[in-house]
Order: sequence, then C-alpha cells, then structure tokens
Amino acid sequence: MKALIAMSGGVDSSVAAKLMLDAGYECIGCTMKLYNNPDAGIESRTCCSLKDVEDARSVAVRLNIPYYVFNYMEEFRSCVMEKFARAYTAGLTPNPCIDCNRFLKFGALYERARELGCDRIVTGHYARIRQRNGKYELLRAKDPKKDQSYVLYNLTQEQLAHTCFPLGGYEKTHTREIAEESGFLNSHKRDSQDICFVPDGRYTEAVSRILACEPEPGPFLDLEGRTIGRHKGIIYYTIGQHKHLGLNQPDFPLYVVAIDPVRNAVIVGPSEALFRREAAVTDANWISGEIPAAPFRCRIKVRYRQEAQPGLVTPTGEKTFSVLFDEPQRAITGGQSAVLYGLGEDADVVLGGGILLPVQP
Repeated sequence: MKALIAMSGGVDSSVAAKLMLDAGYECIGCTMKLYNNPDAGIESRTCCSLKDVEDARSVAVRLNIPYYVFNYMEEFRSCVMEKFARAYTAGLTPNPCIDCNRFLKFGALYERARELGCDRIVTGHYARIRQRNGKYELLRAKDPKKDQSYVLYNLTQEQLAHTCFPLGGYEKTHTREIAEESGFLNSHKRDSQDICFVPDGRYTEAVSRILACEPEPGPFLDLEGRTIGRHKGIIYYTIGQHKHLGLNQPDFPLYVVAIDPVRNAVIVGPSEALFRREAAVTDANWISGEIPAAPFRCRIKVRYRQEAQPGLVTPTGEKTFSVLFDEPQRAITGGQSAVLYGLGEDADVVLGGGILLPVQP
C-alpha cells in the first residue's frame, strides 16, 4: 500500500508520516506550495515559508522517504484567497480553511495522489474515519480540544475511502512525545493559529491586497433603517461585532446585526437582535452521498469553536437545507458553515454541512 503524506513542516503531519510508515505503508512526503510570502503581505514565517519546507524535508530524510514540493499557487489563489476576499466584500465572513481542504488538500492533491499510484492520502488532521453498514463515516477526534472535523465536512465517500487521519485517536501531548522520541527537529514547534495567508490577523488588509481595491465607506443603519453614522467599509465588520464601530452608543450597546452589500450598509442593534433560531444553508454536502428524505434531528455547529447545539434540519433541495434550533443562537453569520453531527451513540459522526446564508435583521 502506498500513501502520499501532506507535510506542512509542523509536528502533526510529521508524526502522521511516521505512523503510516510504521503501519507498513510505502510513503511519499510532499509539501504544497500555496503562495509566496509577499502575497500574504509579510516576509516572516508562514506555513509556506522556506523554513517549513526545510522542516518537512528534514523529517522525510529522517524517515528515509521521498519528498517533493508541489506548486499549487494558482489554484490556491483562485479557489481560496480570491474567494475569501470576494466573500468579505459581499458582507460574509468565510472560513478559508474549509475551502483549502475542499479544493486543495482533498481536491488537487487528492488527484495528484491518484496519479502517483497512491492508495491513500494522509494529513495531520485530528479526525477519524470508519466504515459501517457499507458506508464511510467521518468522526470527531478522540481529543475534543483538537478535533478538526468541522473543517472536513465536504469529504465524499470516495475521498474517505482513500484518506487516512492517523492522529484521530491521539492527544496532542502524545503526538509531540512521538515526534520527540523520533528525533524530529520540529517536535516542539508551535501550532499555527491564524489563517495561513493572513498570519498577522489583518483580514481587511488582506482583502484589499488580494483584490487590489479599497473599501468604500457607507451608512450605519439602525433597525428602523435610519442612518446613525458612517462606516469605513463593510469588510471591516462582522456579525456580532461591538468594538471599533466608532458610533455614539445610546443607553444600550450596539452590535452589528446584519450587513447589506447592495446598499453598502452596516445594520446595528441591541444584543437581543443577534439571536435567531432559524438559518438557511447552501452548497451542502451529505457525507453519506444521499440527501435525507425527511427532516431529522441532530446537533449543529455554526462556528468552529462552538459546542454543537440540538435542532431540526430540513433538506430543501439538492444542495440546500434549513436549520431550526431548539434554542436561539447568537450571531449566526453568513459565510460560516453549519456542520451537522449525530445524536446519542452517533454524537461523533459528521453527517454533512454547508454554507450559512446571511440572516436578515
């Protein structure tokens, strides 16, 4: 059996490579070159830096496996960076890591693995895969603090059949112990926290840089549609935001409750205006490959760092569904993903997900 290991230079993918080698696979290591550092507006270390390539290569040498760097900068720019920037100009708050997994790691790189005759593509994600009743299932990681199943809901049956997540049953401390015992130089390398092409966290500067445009100021509107101020450009704001609005606050604090790109307006209101039970979802993927025939109950996450909440999901089309939460949820944000998890004994099973449409005030 032959496996292509996606190696970022970090400790997780390095240990994933070792575990696959220990399991008897013929392994090939690779790093995806996704962008040049100036594209991210910096010259410091990022996941595509020369240092990260050197770290990945050093692990491959220590494991005595072939190692390559594949250039996917054009695909990454069009499928991830530009999509991310356009979403912000449309008043959305996207999660580019989901698109990177969908279009790059389990899209372009998955196809490269097939071309190389590999039976498996391997990443350092903390998630699990199992086969049950003739279907492949995506499961949350054993370590809930490291679980990354939320960003993997676009996987298909075919992809799951040829994918391995060796770290799904490990805690991060154990992963680092394996790396240290193996003599990997990156055993104590810190985890990346930011979006890789926005490592300084300045999303608005990234949007302007990627699209070569400047944000256009516009009106702040209250819930009755009255103009109460001027904003710097809709890319500076996201649903639930309270700080840095630059408004004279009334007796109660104001929050961003909606963004209207057609009017180039930011709508603000009290905290209670942020709570909703209903949400509509598009661009859906059902991991089973089958659209549910009837509404069903499950648990839903509408952002990465959130506990899944119970609710009713109703399929409304081939690629759409609606969500009705048992309890109102705060700041449901267009552009983020609604990811569906099972109930009871199947609480770790990811059923699918899709992109949240903006909620109207």
